Amino acid sequence: MTYSMTAFARKEESSDLGTLSVEIRSVNHRYLEPTFRLPDTLKPVEMPLREVLKKRVKRGKVDVQLRFYPNQGATGLDVSTHLLENLNVALQKVRAAVPACREPSALELLQWPGVLAEGNVDMEQVFESTKTLFKGALDDFMAHRQREGEELADLLRQRLDDISTIVTEVRKEAPTWINTFRDNLKAKAAQLAVEVDPDRLEQEIVLLAQKADVAEELDRLDTHCQEARYILKDKGAIGRRLDFLMQEFNREANTLGSKATNSRISQASIDLKVLIEQMREQVQNIE
Repeated sequence: MTYSMTAFARKEESSDLGTLSVEIRSVNHRYLEPTFRLPDTLKPVEMPLREVLKKRVKRGKVDVQLRFYPNQGATGLDVSTHLLENLNVALQKVRAAVPACREPSALELLQWPGVLAEGNVDMEQVFESTKTLFKGALDDFMAHRQREGEELADLLRQRLDDISTIVTEVRKEAPTWINTFRDNLKAKAAQLAVEVDPDRLEQEIVLLAQKADVAEELDRLDTHCQEARYILKDKGAIGRRLDFLMQEFNREANTLGSKATNSRISQASIDLKVLIEQMREQVQNIE
């Protein structure tokens, strides 16, 4: 199964407690790098959600954003009278030391951290709802990655077919090159009006044929195509294996170009490099 590293999913759920929302998005990355953004009230569920994510996602820079908006009717406002009493004692000491100090208003006192808090919220229920909603969003997220991954795999298979076609054509034409070498040498000798030793001519032809022998490169390209198709059928993270294979494809295409003794080999090398580069760009998106 082929998965893309680019995907997005969003889930939202409203209940008597409030509204929960989960967004998961990811882009390419060499390793798995999850980032969670969530309010302090949901911090206790961060680690469990990270573990769930790691079991299903292997690569990519994943951004997870959680939001919780409590219903006003479900959350009364609790005032900490104990903290207000402590504040009052502290204020009395301040007034004694600085008589001209301005008295704080009631609203300013309510803004003191911890004085005013949301109450009557069953946070354990919120935590469970968050986990359930996250798993649903993660299912959608993985389905998106799978759909896009399969499309990428189809594109790669098309390029692999094109590479196999080029290899087959070059392999079919290779036996005719020796006769072409012989005819070209004879034609040049005729132009120069020199007599050519038949044995020496054959020796030159053999040397050129050895230099132009690309059978090994063609065999390796065929092998790489077979391996790439095998990897695309495999499960799990395959992007890094494919990325390594693209380097091997490119190596053989370069060697083929360095051995070019005619325009057909040069063009085949160029065509192969174009296809390999297209595959390499797509592979960067695969998990």
